[in-house]
Amino acid sequence: MTIRSRSIPQRRTVRIAIAALAVPALFLTACSDGGGAAGGSTALSIAAGGTGGVYYPLGGGIATMIGNDIEGYSATVQETNASVDNLLLIQTGAADLALVVGDVVSDAVDGVGSFADNPADICSLGNLYNNYMQLVTSSGTGIESVEDMKGLRVSVGSPSSATEVGAVRILEAAGINVETDIDRRQLGAAETADALRDGTIDAGFWSGGLPTGALVDYASTGDMVLVNFGEYADALATEFGAYYVEQDIPANTYEGQTEAVSVIVSPNLLVASNDMDETLQEQITAAIFDNKEALIQVHPAAEELDAATAGNVPYITTCAGAQTYFDQAS
Repeated sequence: MTIRSRSIPQRRTVRIAIAALAVPALFLTACSDGGGAAGGSTALSIAAGGTGGVYYPLGGGIATMIGNDIEGYSATVQETNASVDNLLLIQTGAADLALVVGDVVSDAVDGVGSFADNPADICSLGNLYNNYMQLVTSSGTGIESVEDMKGLRVSVGSPSSATEVGAVRILEAAGINVETDIDRRQLGAAETADALRDGTIDAGFWSGGLPTGALVDYASTGDMVLVNFGEYADALATEFGAYYVEQDIPANTYEGQTEAVSVIVSPNLLVASNDMDETLQEQITAAIFDNKEALIQVHPAAEELDAATAGNVPYITTCAGAQTYFDQAS
């Protein structure tokens, strides 16, 4: 399916979330003057992701809701390499909240993979929306399947990101050795789109909500191609866990995309340390789910917010305060 239209980010703390999509400035302010955002408030840090993805703008929206709705608290957003990086920040106390995809959460709780012998003492404030693993190339490469990438220049995502974890697993399921069979690159969403446009890579993976801003930009300029690979969902679910599911990127998600594309999705969660105060856990959960319509204005991925199901995550305990909110909301 062809869309005809055409360094690792440094971690930093910011107070304005620069959304990949055009959204009202009101909801991009990570700390507002309303509610508990006044001077003397306790600042919470949200570990998010790169500016070209969904975590960063959505994290900014969540920060705004915290500042507006929770007396005595404000929030800031950290630009990071996303999921693995985010959980390491939680473990060291450098972040209070983290947006993380399900497979990485499961590894962290079980103490495997990047968290071998160092399990994370975390709980979930809720399943927010699905992450779509997206495999992007351009029309000139001739890539139509994962197997076609053998011998080519492929970005598997930023180091210590959920994209990297998922991309490596997909490539291995397709029989590709990521160390010897591809020219492996490590780029975030914005860098991947730029490299495809410049012809310095042949393909790149990205895991994020729909639509991903950096890919919206790329699709509007020329020849973006999304590759089907949902066939590997069952193999990944069997080996790693039920958080890998085949699902379509709907037609017309990106400019010029006339057909649905079969990919693999995993849930995105907001997590915190088990040490966080239960009342604060409940207040943060309420600030998110009670403000769904405002968060949709930040990013359409928030359409998936559902308090009735957000606590149903089998591989991590729901935070006690969040569970109180979900019980009352049901």
